[in-house]
Amino acid sequence: MSKIGTFDVLVVGGGMIGAALALGLSRQGWRVGLVEGSDRAPLVSRMPPADGVADFEPRVSAISVASQQLLQELGVWQEVVAGRHCPYQKMTVWDGDGTGRIHFDAAELQAGALGTIVENRAIVRALFEALEVSEVELIDGVKVTGWWQDGDQQGIELADGHSLGARLVVAADGANSRLRQWVGLPTREWDYDQQAIVCTVQTAQSHRFTAWQRFSPTGPLAFLPLLSESGDEHFCSIVWSQDTEEARRLMALDEARFVAELEAAIEREMGAVVSVSRRFAFPLRQRHAKDYVARGFALVGDAAHTIHPLAGQGANLGYGDVRALLDELSRARGAGLSPAEPLVLARYQRRRKAENLAMMAAMEGFKQLFARDELPLRWLRNTGMRWLDGLGPVKHRLAAEAMGLNR
Repeated sequence: MSKIGTFDVLVVGGGMIGAALALGLSRQGWRVGLVEGSDRAPLVSRMPPADGVADFEPRVSAISVASQQLLQELGVWQEVVAGRHCPYQKMTVWDGDGTGRIHFDAAELQAGALGTIVENRAIVRALFEALEVSEVELIDGVKVTGWWQDGDQQGIELADGHSLGARLVVAADGANSRLRQWVGLPTREWDYDQQAIVCTVQTAQSHRFTAWQRFSPTGPLAFLPLLSESGDEHFCSIVWSQDTEEARRLMALDEARFVAELEAAIEREMGAVVSVSRRFAFPLRQRHAKDYVARGFALVGDAAHTIHPLAGQGANLGYGDVRALLDELSRARGAGLSPAEPLVLARYQRRRKAENLAMMAAMEGFKQLFARDELPLRWLRNTGMRWLDGLGPVKHRLAAEAMGLNR
């Protein structure tokens, strides 16, 4: 097997996280390779105009202020917001089995928005447009088939018979990371026994630039606001996480019956659901790598951790990884160290594991709290939500944490 390239850093996985990391490392002066198994052309294709629910991508992310700042520093956020995006100024969270509600408002934090809902492909497209005029060497349309190490070099084998080597390899190849498995980094994981139903809906009333989330014993439902090119405020992306059997029942319903149940579940906060796109469902599983690093190797994004979507923090945790690894490798370059220096990678792991574990524990606690239907617990959580809603400083701190402003 012939080697066709040797890099300072080789990033495997050209999604939202891997592409951002590769671009940032190149800007620091490292020689960077980015491997993406898919063909590059669909990644950089323009999005169709959104005239109806079918034109929005079902995969969207709630990008926090901190993640926006990172993308601004990489020079791609301006391109992202030149297309479809929806900043949301408010968030309302409530218990479907009680009277407890919490309202968050960006104005109370002197912020323009709590975050921005963006279709994932818009971010990927902006990143790849920047990568094409960067010094990053893009290797796309070829699958990774193996992993090797030789002294202070390590790398990957490709399906076309070639090999790539680097001082540091970073896996950004998703939740089922094959690189993580080949390197031998174990995970702690469990199945939520839930599925997330995702689709786009059009509602009779405006979403009012508000993210809505209602909890029920079988799982949470989120309505995330979207905007069409014409500024139509009647579109939302939904993420309806339900126990597996309930999710299967909902997926089997015809459109009219599904819409009726969806309207009831969101308590018609935006009036009737006028139309709904094709539905998708995927199983939910929490996964966390026990170690993020090994000799000459590091994990970022979903390859290191996956989290329940109820708080919409998956992409933001990944961008937190990118920020920390960029910081540590910048320091290493300034000190004349290898990007694979063990102390450098150890600092990255120390910075990210604590924060990611804290967020994962908090989300698991929320899920378990709202899944319980006993009357004392129902009273406790509703009383707690009403108390928290009136406790400005604590509520504002929680909002700032979600926005990434306290990190």
